[in-house]
Amino acid sequence: MSSFSQTLPQTPDQAANQTSNQKLTRSKNQAATAKNKTFLKNKQVQIWARRLHIYISMALLLVVLFFSITGITLNRPSLFVASQADIEETILSLPQALFSDANGAVAVNKSGIVTYLTEHANLSGQPSALDVFTEIEDGELIEGEIAMDYKGPGYNVAVFIDMTTTEAVIEKTHYGVIAVLNDLHKGRNSGDVWKLFIDITALLMVFFVLTGVCLLVPKKKTFATSLKWTLFGSLVTLAIFVVAVP
Repeated sequence: MSSFSQTLPQTPDQAANQTSNQKLTRSKNQAATAKNKTFLKNKQVQIWARRLHIYISMALLLVVLFFSITGITLNRPSLFVASQADIEETILSLPQALFSDANGAVAVNKSGIVTYLTEHANLSGQPSALDVFTEIEDGELIEGEIAMDYKGPGYNVAVFIDMTTTEAVIEKTHYGVIAVLNDLHKGRNSGDVWKLFIDITALLMVFFVLTGVCLLVPKKKTFATSLKWTLFGSLVTLAIFVVAVP
C-alpha cells in the first residue's frame, strides 16, 4: 500500500495575505533604514560627530604617525635595526644577608635581591622570577646559583649570581633606538600601562573611522563614491592576500 502527499494550491485570499505580509516586512525594513539615516543626518549628531572626528584626529596625530612609521621599521628590520647589539658586562657584590637568615642558615631573600640589583646596578625593565639552584650538605652551602633577567623595550639583562661568593655577573644588552620603538609598537616588555594605552588608542581610532562615516552619510554622492573606494581597497587587499601571501 503506497501513500503520497500533495501540496494544495494557495487560494487567492492566502496568496494576497502572503503578498501583503511581504510588503509589510519590506516597508518595516525600509522604515528602519530611513530612521537610521535620519538619525545620522540629525544636526546635533553631525555636530558631535564632527567634533569627535576633529579632536580625536588631533589627539592621535603623533600616535598614528608613530605606529605608521614603526610599522615600516617592523616590516623592514634589516634596514633599520642595528646588526650588532651593545653588550655591557659588570660584576656586583651582594650582601651576604640576602642569602642567609638570622641563624646563618641558607635562605634566599628573593625580593631583597631584586630590589638590591635594581637600585645598585641601575637596572630597568620587568624582572623575571628567580631560578634558584642549591646544593647543601650538613647545613652548609656547597654550590648555589641564581639566574634571572630583566626585560624592557629593546633591552635585556641577564643576571647570574654565585651564592658561594655572593657575586652577580650582569650582562646588559641594548638593541638600539629602533628596537625600542618596535617593541613599543608591539607592546612587548612594555608593561601593563602601555598595553592599556595601545588598547585605548585602538578604540579611539575606531571612533575616528565611525565618525568619518557618519559625516559622509548626509552627502549622498560623496558617500556613494566613498563606498566604491572602500570596496576597491577591500578587494585589492583580499586579492593580495589570496595571490601573493604564501
